[in-house]
Amino acid sequence: MKIIEAMKLIKELQVKREDLVKKVSQHCSDLDFETPLYTDQKRQVAEWIQAHSDICKEILKLRVAIQRTNIATTVPIEIAGTRVEKTIAGWIHRRRDLAGFELAMWSALGDRNLKEGRMPSTQPGGEPHMVKIRRYFDPLERDRKIDIYRAEPGIIDRTLEVVNATTDLIE
Repeated sequence: MKIIEAMKLIKELQVKREDLVKKVSQHCSDLDFETPLYTDQKRQVAEWIQAHSDICKEILKLRVAIQRTNIATTVPIEIAGTRVEKTIAGWIHRRRDLAGFELAMWSALGDRNLKEGRMPSTQPGGEPHMVKIRRYFDPLERDRKIDIYRAEPGIIDRTLEVVNATTDLIE
């Protein structure tokens, strides 16, 4: 089974699980004057509860197999012309938030709305003087890094879609 197949199966199992919860909720009790929908309603409710438990076990088994596969499978991705290798799990974390953290840091570099130009003297009768902004970073490097980190999630998504469709689950 491929990773993507396991992920889709988990979604299907979750729908079945939710359906069983609804059935149990609707049929777990009634008033003594009502006619039960099932001939042995107590047995039917117990079967649904057991089926729900079995589905939860299967979801757990699939999730653990996906995690095992994600930890064990290394994937190379080209980022900004450099080949970077990480496990699927590592790429998931980069995609989820770490690339965004990097983007936020590089985006924080700026001129802080400071203005260059003539500034009046702070001394009475003093001459105005020219002020320039001092930047403690390279604006070209900042712009390049922002472009890289902005593009990274899309590159990861495209690559992992293929990997998830072609990688066998480690069970």
